[in-house]
Amino acid sequence: MIEQRDASMIKQVVAIGGGLIGSGWAARYLLHGINVTVYDPDPKTAETVANSMAAAERAWRQLTLAPPAARGHLSVVHTEVEFFAALKTADWVQESLPEREELKQKVLKQIEPHLADTTIIASSTSGLLPSRLQSVLKQPQRFCVAHPFTPVYLLPLVEICGGDATSEDSKQRAAAFYRTIGMLPLVLKKEIDGFIADRLMEALWREALWLVHDDIASTSEIDDAIRLGCGLRWAFMGPFLTYRLGGGEGGMRHFMQQFAPTLQLPWTKLMDTPEMDETLVDKIVAQSDAQAAGKSIGELMHWRDDCLVALMRSLAGADIGDTGVGAALAVSEQYRYTHAHPPTLNSDSAIAAPLCLHQTQVPAAWIDYNGHTTESRYLQVFGDCTDALLHTIGVDSDYIASGSSYYTVETHLRHLAQSYQGDILHCDTQLLAADEKRLHIFHTLRREQTIVATAEHLLLHVSNERAAPASAAILTRVKAIAAAHADLATPTGAGRHISIHSQS
Repeated sequence: MIEQRDASMIKQVVAIGGGLIGSGWAARYLLHGINVTVYDPDPKTAETVANSMAAAERAWRQLTLAPPAARGHLSVVHTEVEFFAALKTADWVQESLPEREELKQKVLKQIEPHLADTTIIASSTSGLLPSRLQSVLKQPQRFCVAHPFTPVYLLPLVEICGGDATSEDSKQRAAAFYRTIGMLPLVLKKEIDGFIADRLMEALWREALWLVHDDIASTSEIDDAIRLGCGLRWAFMGPFLTYRLGGGEGGMRHFMQQFAPTLQLPWTKLMDTPEMDETLVDKIVAQSDAQAAGKSIGELMHWRDDCLVALMRSLAGADIGDTGVGAALAVSEQYRYTHAHPPTLNSDSAIAAPLCLHQTQVPAAWIDYNGHTTESRYLQVFGDCTDALLHTIGVDSDYIASGSSYYTVETHLRHLAQSYQGDILHCDTQLLAADEKRLHIFHTLRREQTIVATAEHLLLHVSNERAAPASAAILTRVKAIAAAHADLATPTGAGRHISIHSQS
């Protein structure tokens, strides 16, 4: 099996197709420092990829506290000459063409002579059999399906499916590579039409179509039935673990004994679908239009991403084992922390001004009954700013695992202006004073040039829960920042305390 360090050597990807899936792949690769050449004859491809990249950056700003990392280089080409030239230096090929077998086979046959022997070709098909697609290749062992889920830049699942001629090494190389970009690969044991996830979604979709066709439920009612019930449970435990709990103390065996007989009842129509005539299509379209309530596709995509971010952040802290959202997010966060651009601490000019280490965008979940950011979220943002400073001086996961860290022991916040959903907030951090055990810091939170809030903190360094000097390496970084900030003016509000002065 390929080792993780070998997978991380992939630095140049050629993405064939720049539509919804292809541009989503490009955004995920770019955010993880991988150079991408997107080939698509459509002259609007650059705009599509730019939109996906903007959406990805927006979502990841909310998803993780890790600072933005150096992104990969993007090239968009429209001619075969440019395309074939890019293939010669490709470490990986991600094909995301329309779901037409003959089109995919034609392009696969065209590209193979231009690729190095070690280059994997991964297809984003959502259901075509890899054995049929790879049949046109002279080296079919390098081909596999890598089926993602939209938005590709955010959701971690990718289904890896090999054909008859796909080597086990190629499948494992694919799985190892996708793990390096924060994904959770599911390697199928056998080739099958539609793979796993799409077959399950197809079954649900067939039932949903019948329910609309027979006027039993509208599109919005069906969506409510999923999103307000089983969908919430499925987000973290799936149907089998859900049903195990449904069996009570008897577990899955009791559940199967109790409910298996209902499978013989004629509840579903899984082997049939209603005729998709104009009447049914018009009905579904009209109900869907009403359900969207006038919101544009872009607005719905942002709302979807915001909901996914909120759910993923919540699940990340509650994962059991290393196969959940938290495990995938941890990989991406580690990349961002490792490849971020903190101030160069050996350059006085880089740290002489207050440090700008953290920015965030106000999500809908932060808005209170007054229509602006609720006060508890400001403390959360300032905590994130402090975390960014600590990471900059070397307080990383290894340092914390050793039993050492800084604890906040005193805080004073001032709320000076309002912030609203969608606002981009930037935090400037000034080190007012420091010694071997303490940090006295001052954060200023801005919306453009407006100061929204400030926070003053005193942090105490601890080792094994007791106050202790920080390590020599951390103190060296702290002293560099303290020296650079020594001549800065004391910020307005520093040293303040709360009191009411009577007026005569």
